[in-house]
Amino acid sequence: MNYTPENVLKIAKRVNNTKRSYLLVNPLQAKHIPVSPKRALEMMRSLGNMLYGKYPEAKLVIGFAETATAIGAAACESFTDDCVYIHTTRESFGGEFVYFSEEHSHAVEQKLYASGLDELIRKTPQIIFIDDELSTGKTLINIAERLKKEFPCAEEKEFIAASILNRISEENEARLLCEGIKCEQLVKLPNEDHTVAVEHIEVEEAEKITSNGKEKYTVLQCSEKIPNARMGVKTGYYKRRIKELMRDAVRSLELPKNAELLVLGTEECMYPALVFGEIFEEENGGRVLCHSTTRSPIGISHAESYPIKSGYKLRSFYESSRETFIYNLGKYENAIVISDSADFSAGAEDLAATLLKNGCGNIFYLGVD
Repeated sequence: MNYTPENVLKIAKRVNNTKRSYLLVNPLQAKHIPVSPKRALEMMRSLGNMLYGKYPEAKLVIGFAETATAIGAAACESFTDDCVYIHTTRESFGGEFVYFSEEHSHAVEQKLYASGLDELIRKTPQIIFIDDELSTGKTLINIAERLKKEFPCAEEKEFIAASILNRISEENEARLLCEGIKCEQLVKLPNEDHTVAVEHIEVEEAEKITSNGKEKYTVLQCSEKIPNARMGVKTGYYKRRIKELMRDAVRSLELPKNAELLVLGTEECMYPALVFGEIFEEENGGRVLCHSTTRSPIGISHAESYPIKSGYKLRSFYESSRETFIYNLGKYENAIVISDSADFSAGAEDLAATLLKNGCGNIFYLGVD
């Protein structure tokens, strides 16, 4: 498929973000807008095929949380089995980390698991960073500087900044090159500021959902935990294991042939949901759509060309005191939520209440932690 601005770019308005008032929404990314998981993965794998064609010796790929966790994982399917994929995170768990800031974000602090990272950097000629969108390159410079400071061997490496969308100006691309960072992308966009495009759009905030704790959903469990990409995984093992576990989970669901199904990921846990959806789509034959909860507060509008038509505010699957959102939720016969949360009950209750509010018939939860 030929990817163009017309099929991968829509503009939405952010809520309560003083750094940037707009958000680029990719309708094929399976984050904010429901899409066929097969179509989403096709786009992500196209980026991986392009990168592998240019950098076949690369052994370290780093995805950015939360939106690009699946893009990085799917892109890594193209690389050799010993290439390591790791994604940044905002979640809390034990270990040593490299911290850096993310420009324009509502949640600026990112961190990268550092245990064993020195050895991984030594073994690769290139370090490939993968994001959904590159706008200024400042985040890439921030993390490159941090890695070079923490791991001097990184000074000798080529840094590749890869993305689905790239709207970095020529001036900033030249600056990145001076810092040793080369850009690659599926779609190159003009370096436009979309502030004016959204400033007169009247939006409302997502509707807050309050669960009564009595919503019914069926809990399924993977036979084993999935490998944790936050801590680094060898891509060959990772893609095979995810597919094996998701295929087993699809068959345990026991829905009739041609059943309609919504597959929802949670925040940083997007790739397993997409793989589950793709397998279900292939084996069952029914209509399958996939998207995910997100930390991003986005304005809701019913304007004809506006991409975010509805939204709900939920407790996070990972931290009940934190708010997350689900957008453009429709009515489905069946829905399955796939998450790697260790304590999912609060988020699952709110999301079940939201699905029931929208007329969903059967709700399943698949824990992959």
